[in-house]
Amino acid sequence: MNTSMERARVGLASARTRHGLTETKLRELLPGERAYKVSDGGNGLYVVVSPSGSRSFRYDYRLSGRRETLTIGRHEPVARHAQRSHLAYGMDVTLEEARLLLARARVDVSSGRSPARAKVEQRSEGADAMNFGRWAKRYFEFKSDAKSGAERLAESTLALRRSIYDRILAGPFGKLNLDEIKPVALGELLDRVKTERGPGPAVHARELVLQVYRFANGKGVDIANPAEALARKAYATFVPRERNLNRHEIKTLLDGLEMTGTAPTLRLAVRFLLLTGVRKGEFIGATWAEVDWERTQWLIPAERMKAGKPHTVYLAEQALDILTTLRTCFPSSNFLHPSRYESAEPISQATLNRTIAASVDRINKDRTPSQELFLPVSVHDLRRTFSSRLNDALFPEALVEACLAHQKKDQVAAAYNHARLSGPRRVLMQVWADMLDCWMRGESAREVIVLGKTKIDAAAHDAEGMNL
Repeated sequence: MNTSMERARVGLASARTRHGLTETKLRELLPGERAYKVSDGGNGLYVVVSPSGSRSFRYDYRLSGRRETLTIGRHEPVARHAQRSHLAYGMDVTLEEARLLLARARVDVSSGRSPARAKVEQRSEGADAMNFGRWAKRYFEFKSDAKSGAERLAESTLALRRSIYDRILAGPFGKLNLDEIKPVALGELLDRVKTERGPGPAVHARELVLQVYRFANGKGVDIANPAEALARKAYATFVPRERNLNRHEIKTLLDGLEMTGTAPTLRLAVRFLLLTGVRKGEFIGATWAEVDWERTQWLIPAERMKAGKPHTVYLAEQALDILTTLRTCFPSSNFLHPSRYESAEPISQATLNRTIAASVDRINKDRTPSQELFLPVSVHDLRRTFSSRLNDALFPEALVEACLAHQKKDQVAAAYNHARLSGPRRVLMQVWADMLDCWMRGESAREVIVLGKTKIDAAAHDAEGMNL
């Protein structure tokens, strides 16, 4: 088609629409080699006819001195139109609907708002409405809300799941729609996580995907849950980690403990458990009658010991200081640490674990998404820590085991047996307390350990009954 004929076609179209477009006139607009515009009678609305024959309504305006163009929508013939309850930019619209949207756009412009920018934001929100990242955010908001009642998760659990999302799921899945995450893709990711990070992170990642989809299902989204197609046991049967803390983790835990809002005496009780290595039940039921201040020792009766035999705990200076504070705080109670509400009763079985959990929560609260979470710690993990760190320092295993009230026949029969001697055990308990002090100052405990071994040998030779 030559240029003169093209101009004639555009001129004819303009002549036909000088007094405004109609549905009939729109249907009569034929495509040319190039796109051309036809005005809707001077109201600002015009239609662009593309070479392919499609017709779209547009509106030009100026805002803050800058020219912008809003594409209102593609023309939809009356014959295909059905009654709508909502109109939005970008829809297929009739001429009448295009004029309604034009009126809305003109109001926006007169108010200083950009309808073209609003259209882009609307489209973005529509795309985000179904993506995994948006639903994960809603899931975390719901699970952290006090109004969620029994559905609310503990802060430590939420922190762990947020970390799993940020470190493992946000990158590959955060911007994908829920229907775009297939079991095969999720399985490949979990396999890679298991190989590179271990089974624990893989299990938690699968669990979080499972829960986010279930949350979306509960809000009326009809979508298949890809995690349900993957067996949990294919990645790991998750068993809570039995922890023993290294020197840096000990400092982190105890520093976090000091920043919690729990009772100061409970914080001291946790430190006392770490200092003595006793079991939770042995401390909870402890009474002042069992403490021998003169001999600086604590005799736990047989009925409270796992092995059914009485056990003597030799008290380091640091442990004695804690007991002195507890006695000052609870002068009328028989228990080392009574219940909060009844001095004649000991603290509950769950209190100390809750205290440690509060410390872990406080630690994780200050960590960034790129940092690994500080994993949960139980009261019994303090006992494991006592054993592991002293054994790592190469103190005689039989001596460490005796301090923990562990008895093994092969150790009892050992020729070099510190375990039955009170002197070496007393020294070891003080050395352990001094090691903890070094670590809390951020220092090495090497010199304390070397000197302690010398003292233990001396105490063994000084003991009565040595057959030399």
